[in-house]
Amino acid sequence: MMRKIYMLTLILAALWGCISCSSSNSTNESTYILKASATEIHAGYEASSVTVSVESEREWGAFSDEGWIKCTVNGSTQKSGTVEISLTDNAGTNERTGSVTIKSGTARHYIAVTQEAKPVDNSIVAPEGYTLVWNDEFDRGDRPNEELWWYETGGSGWGNNELQNYVACTQGSEQLATVKDGIFSITAKKIDGTVYSIRINTQQSWKYGYFEARLRLPSGKGTWPAFWMMPANFTAWPGDGEIDIMEEVGYNPNYVSSAIHCNAYNHMNNTQKNKETYLATAQSEFHVYALEWTEDYIRTYVDGKELLYFANDKKGNKDTWPFNAAFYLKLNLAWGGNWGGAQGVDESALPATYEIDYVRVFQKK
Repeated sequence: MMRKIYMLTLILAALWGCISCSSSNSTNESTYILKASATEIHAGYEASSVTVSVESEREWGAFSDEGWIKCTVNGSTQKSGTVEISLTDNAGTNERTGSVTIKSGTARHYIAVTQEAKPVDNSIVAPEGYTLVWNDEFDRGDRPNEELWWYETGGSGWGNNELQNYVACTQGSEQLATVKDGIFSITAKKIDGTVYSIRINTQQSWKYGYFEARLRLPSGKGTWPAFWMMPANFTAWPGDGEIDIMEEVGYNPNYVSSAIHCNAYNHMNNTQKNKETYLATAQSEFHVYALEWTEDYIRTYVDGKELLYFANDKKGNKDTWPFNAAFYLKLNLAWGGNWGGAQGVDESALPATYEIDYVRVFQKK
């Protein structure tokens, strides 16, 4: 995909900001010098960094309260030093602003930081009434962007007696989360007697919206791929809710399903709300799996055709509708477990690969 390349622009102060002078950018402590070579930084949406020169008669430091701005200080005990200001990718469709504070004693010098929004890809068609707010087309680098995603790791069975151990991208020399030719691949593989795989989540969460991914599922008895959502402020399952947009188990190939879980409706007490459909090429071709989630209902789709419909009963009861809080997206490939391994596992199916073409989030205009 062609990307517009932005140059990072550093606006130099016309005169270095000496704190003994009157300035809205600094505060005064006696008349000792604290200077910095910038008052503003303007940057494109892609990750970038700029180095700002600092002079101070006393020890100094620099910080930002924004998680997307990192400050690396060099020479803080010297009269002359630098601070490298690094910005992460802005994956959102809104410009964001922040600041960097350079401090020495009670003196301060402030640098305003502005980062442009990620350009909207006009080739992406939004559902009617929605606009694109977040997406990953997996067209950069050789692994998922950790500014957009985070890994869950461990081998505790994950409440389902699963057999795999989840790792953060690699296990030894083996890379199990790869990006190549616009496709994100999750591989489950047996290494030194243990099956390792990937469970990855979006850094961002959303309340309501239209969520979709284009997926090709793995094959083999024991595989259990999923595309689903969990609450950002999770305290207990199933009370806080779970939305399964797509699941499939390898012993029942090409049968894809959607489900919701909450206190009133879950498989533990046989009151689950789920729907299944047969999709002959789920394991051999890519298909689009989607969720439309509003304050009134949850609907899931396979290639635009409705699969599951679950209405809000509007009783204000969290037991039946906990779906009024922010949730984040999850992708994982489990091996075995209560459902994936219900008919055993066939290790000749390993390594197994779950492929993701894109993940997109749309919200109401």
